[in-house]
Amino acid sequence: MAIAETENVLIRAGKCVVTVLPQFGGKIASIRIGECELLQTPLAPIVPRTPTMGFDEGDASGWDECLPSVAACKVQLEDGTAEIADHGSLWRTRWAEVGDRAKKPDSISLAGNCLALSLMLERKLTLSETARGWRLNLLYRLNNTGITPMPWSWAAHPLLAVEKGDRIVLPKSIRSLRLEGSGCGRLGKGGDTVAWPVATLADGSTVDLSIAEASESGIGDKLFAGPLAASENWCALERPSAGLRIRVSLDSMATPYLGLWICYGGWPERPGPKQVCVAMEPATAPVDSLAVTGPWSRVLAPGEWFSWPMEVEIERIER
Repeated sequence: MAIAETENVLIRAGKCVVTVLPQFGGKIASIRIGECELLQTPLAPIVPRTPTMGFDEGDASGWDECLPSVAACKVQLEDGTAEIADHGSLWRTRWAEVGDRAKKPDSISLAGNCLALSLMLERKLTLSETARGWRLNLLYRLNNTGITPMPWSWAAHPLLAVEKGDRIVLPKSIRSLRLEGSGCGRLGKGGDTVAWPVATLADGSTVDLSIAEASESGIGDKLFAGPLAASENWCALERPSAGLRIRVSLDSMATPYLGLWICYGGWPERPGPKQVCVAMEPATAPVDSLAVTGPWSRVLAPGEWFSWPMEVEIERIER
């Protein structure tokens, strides 16, 4: 039996099955509706991770939690400097199950500890069937388990599989995004403002960023929206060929930013399989690096905690 299959946890609601891997950072490895997989499938076998490996050295699939940073960086603490590895540390560690799942087979609660900082993240997943499809509710709680203040940032990292022609939908009031990075500089340089949905490329041509392109396009762009107003607390991915619409909702007071990773064969940069996905990422900051500070920066005092929700609705739509 493959390593990734030895401790799989399944939660079900009708035709929807969610697979969680506690031993691999609490990864949500699969969200499947019948035979339709909604998440990016593994680019490599899911095997134990090291404390310093890059995200592109692993399976680069499914849904991980990025904490305390998305980008690798160094941050200054009261008692020295901490080195944060690529995509944070939670995806590298074994998470522990919290509570008695036998009493609630439609949910699972897990907790994981950061490697570099004294932070522990608890996450409860609950899956239910609705009149229009399914709902995945997530509730997070972050605790400072140490004796000194801890800086932190968080971003969900759900890599949603896409096909050419699928559509990203943002609130109409969002007219521009901040560029974090763009493969080959096609959208410009980090920090630039990019119009949404129709953007001007570096070569002067225009593109509708809301429409997914073919897997051979070689595109890999990361953008941020926010801070979001209360009416801008959602985003969606429409997949006509699958007959589904995936809507992500967030608490704009607790997690006021939305990261958007659009990748159509443009990453990883190394030889081998590439991602073909869109990640709609509720986040606490409009940047990937914890070392880049601003009014969004957060610190938890010793013994302090912070909690926030997230919701994913999967709705049937006409093909």
